[in-house]
Amino acid sequence: MSDTPPTLVLTGGQVLTVDRAFTVAEGVAVRGGDIVAVGTDAEMRALAGTGTRVVELGGRTVLPGINDSHLHGAAYGMTKPPFALDVGHPAVRSIADIADTVGRAAREARPGAWITGLGWDPGYLAECRDDPRRFPHRRDLEAVAPDHPVCLTDFSSHMVWANTAALRHCGIDAHTAPPPGGVIDLDADGEPTGILREAAQRLVQAALPSPTIAERRRAIQGVIGELHSRGITSYTEPGLGPGGTGTLFGGLSTDNWTAYAELAAERALEARVSVLLLPAPMGGSADDVRKGLAELRRPESADPRLLCAIGVKIFGDGVPPNRTAWMSEPYPEGGHGGLCVHGDTPTLQADELREMIRVAHEAGFQLGVHVTGDRAIDTVVDAFVAAQEAAPRPDARHYVIHGDFISPGSLAKLAAHGCGVNMNPAIKWTISDLMDEVVGPERSAYQWPVRSALDAGVRVCASSDAPITQPDWRQGVASMMLRESKASGRPSGPDQCVPLADALRAYTATPAWQDFADDWKGTIEPGKTADLCVLDRPLLDLDPHHITEVRVDLTVFDGRVVFER
Repeated sequence: MSDTPPTLVLTGGQVLTVDRAFTVAEGVAVRGGDIVAVGTDAEMRALAGTGTRVVELGGRTVLPGINDSHLHGAAYGMTKPPFALDVGHPAVRSIADIADTVGRAAREARPGAWITGLGWDPGYLAECRDDPRRFPHRRDLEAVAPDHPVCLTDFSSHMVWANTAALRHCGIDAHTAPPPGGVIDLDADGEPTGILREAAQRLVQAALPSPTIAERRRAIQGVIGELHSRGITSYTEPGLGPGGTGTLFGGLSTDNWTAYAELAAERALEARVSVLLLPAPMGGSADDVRKGLAELRRPESADPRLLCAIGVKIFGDGVPPNRTAWMSEPYPEGGHGGLCVHGDTPTLQADELREMIRVAHEAGFQLGVHVTGDRAIDTVVDAFVAAQEAAPRPDARHYVIHGDFISPGSLAKLAAHGCGVNMNPAIKWTISDLMDEVVGPERSAYQWPVRSALDAGVRVCASSDAPITQPDWRQGVASMMLRESKASGRPSGPDQCVPLADALRAYTATPAWQDFADDWKGTIEPGKTADLCVLDRPLLDLDPHHITEVRVDLTVFDGRVVFER
């Protein structure tokens, strides 16, 4: 260790290193952008010099900087005012509330301008709760926005609600065929209701005005400021490139990458962003992946520790709440869902998905595949194995994104082949009561089987999927430890609960592995980068029900204090 004193010392607290032994120390010393020592309070104080800033922790907790390993940063920024309307709970509580919100925006917008919003959830809309047959309809928006096209994306980002003006603008009528992997809801008269699911969303999203690079930069920087206040210093941006859809997920260009790259080159990107490229849209094909990868190549970054394109994202199936996840057993009301890839039959679609995975694997990319139903997950995991056996790579680190109903057999295969799974415990908290109705109580209780995955030896990351949920790792940790529902507090699959150490690893050390960065970030150890998060109280032995009340007092990024409460 150099004789130069540390620039920053945090001491007198509970330093959860999240190293392999989950060592608990009392202090940590930082010089420049690196951690130089971890140890007792006396050891850390002895290192401090006249120019060292010493933060007295007073028993508070220090964690590695949080890594939200699946967070649509650019999209999340574009969902906020002034870019889009908030039509999620609790901002709105009914269809009537949404109509009022859209109406106000229409009165202020220039004639014919698009109105966009995000977050509506029928489970929290009064009219839908009162009548299970009731669902948002284009007519709900007619009186308030007859001349403005409206596109409102639901909380899952797998469904949009468009008004008549938007359908007319996009040429969607009773005779429009949905794209592969998409659904256009029709009413009793055979007319579109305005609800477009999965790949059909892009029929409307493709017409949305694309934000400028300056707007994207502003949105990204706004998000990073919020993330600092939450102790988050790293995130995975899952899906930039020509496969993106509309304003929410990147446009049909690489403008979001350009915005990130400009910020990184200017040293104005104050987060570590790992990127999955999106070469093909939902409903795409292996040829789309080949073409997309040829166009994208692997973009350059001024600083790979700030911004790095490490992988490729592919869409496998839909999502369970929309009954579009591909399941082995039918949903209670019938149907198995399906894959969201090119092909006229399930067999052809499965073959196409395997080929998409093979192409990306042989191109040398890490693969993150969005897949939720057990039948779809089995298909993807078998494709991982087949691709690796045909063209072995020593450390591909492919992973399943979401993995809601992953089977024991697929967990065993992931573990055996060094693959991971990225799960969403805060979404589990949000929708577990709803899922009892969607898939039945037994499958609902199993959804996101974190304990089973860890027991099988699979590396588990946890993430918010923002803007699907808020980027609140505290809720994710509490959800992993409790498995309780937001609506009723009822436990859902308590046998899948995990202890605090496992939950914290899923937001720190394991995402660093997913990022191919576990040798330099993700734990509090000498030689690792100085990304740290200080909480307002001791975390060990805290009742998990109180974890969501914990506040972030200080966030350190690259050795610099970037947030202080």
